Amino acid sequence: MTTTAPRTALVTGATGYIGGALVPALLDAGWSVRVLTRSRAGLEGRPWADDVDAVEGDATSPDDLGRALEGVEVAYYLLHSMDGQGDFVQRDRTMAQGFAAAAADAGTDRIVYLSGLHPRGDLSEHLASRVEVGEIFLHAPVPAAVLQAGVVLGDGSASFDMLRHLTERLPAMVAPKWVDNQIQPIAVDDVVHYLVGAADLPSDINRTLDIGGPEVLTYAEMMQRYAETAGIGRRLIVSVPVLTPRLAGLWVGLVTPISAGIARPLVGSLVHEAVCHESDALTLIGPPPGGPTRFDAAVRAALRTVDPLRWRHTVQRTVGMVGTAAVVGSLLTDPKSRWYASLDKPKWQPPPAAFPVVWTALYAEVALLTAAASSVLAERDHPDDARDLERALAVNMVLNAGWTGLFFRGHRPWLAAAECAALTASSVDLARRVAPAGRGKSTGLLAYAGWCAFATALTTAIARRNPRSS
Repeated sequence: MTTTAPRTALVTGATGYIGGALVPALLDAGWSVRVLTRSRAGLEGRPWADDVDAVEGDATSPDDLGRALEGVEVAYYLLHSMDGQGDFVQRDRTMAQGFAAAAADAGTDRIVYLSGLHPRGDLSEHLASRVEVGEIFLHAPVPAAVLQAGVVLGDGSASFDMLRHLTERLPAMVAPKWVDNQIQPIAVDDVVHYLVGAADLPSDINRTLDIGGPEVLTYAEMMQRYAETAGIGRRLIVSVPVLTPRLAGLWVGLVTPISAGIARPLVGSLVHEAVCHESDALTLIGPPPGGPTRFDAAVRAALRTVDPLRWRHTVQRTVGMVGTAAVVGSLLTDPKSRWYASLDKPKWQPPPAAFPVVWTALYAEVALLTAAASSVLAERDHPDDARDLERALAVNMVLNAGWTGLFFRGHRPWLAAAECAALTASSVDLARRVAPAGRGKSTGLLAYAGWCAFATALTTAIARRNPRSS
């Protein structure tokens, strides 16, 4: 009795979301799987790490590609430069050309690439680059299957994460016009099904294949359906044609855990409608078991590892802390008192009306940015850091209210100045603690720290001018 050795598949981008789901599916289908990774350490914690052949190397190196592709029947190309760095078009082009050449030299039978659904005509720079990579493979010697998908629904998919975070964090939003565009989302399990099946396509098939779920929805409809499925209440969404993709990307990067470098190309892709122009994959590969997954079912599957109420509970805590400090500080402040009126104040002190406006805006910013950062840290499996951040916020708010009490009620400018200096140091520490959750969030908190530093300088100047009042 003879046994046939399993066929070998190479997966690039195995530590990414799609690659990480594809590897175990290939193993279950009887493939011997090899992965190309810059470091084996990056595979630690993956349940399949010990079941694959890991080749350390760089996808831009012909030698490394040659080692990785040796003896490989099918090569999965799941790489693209969605990193916010410059010149990604040329980098993606060069990397794809090198991969195609190396696959031909190695005698690989097929390349499978996951691209994006797109309309005909002009495209965003990032989506055009992904289409170009697919064309490079289609014109290469090795037969290619270029699967084209829209929004992928699954916990860990950048496009799904953006959808859910926008929906969870914004009960009402003024949105760019692209929220009215038509999109055909697809469940991650269905994507993996088509990727695995593409390996067995006949050798004469060298083409694109559109893959999508059974429903076509607008982005706004997807948000409303997500909200309904997650049980967080209907959202108010008003679309306006005023936000450019760049501004919208920066805005998404600020209000969600998605970095601006990733949000910008995602938004750029959403400017275009993303629907299937054909359904040949259903015939050539076959439908997923049980048929294509509907939107609500895909969301429910993703929510098995997601807490859609995390943001609501977190923001309730931070708003509670900041709101309490704001109310206490307001009650303690008495700018019309006889004592305050008698003080000699520097000419550069802002008018009294400026203080409540600035403080209110900063309080709102602090509450929302710390809530956003705490949620990000918790979702990235750093719950201790999230708890420490919220404890640091509580200390900061005690110092915030205490400074007002020492100055206006205790009539102790020097002591208030010292306490305000501690508040400033605490505010800088807050900015440091939120930095891992996003540079924009840290920058926002530095504005609060800057105002606290200004308040320290002003309180110190008043204390110096009024020694008898100290």
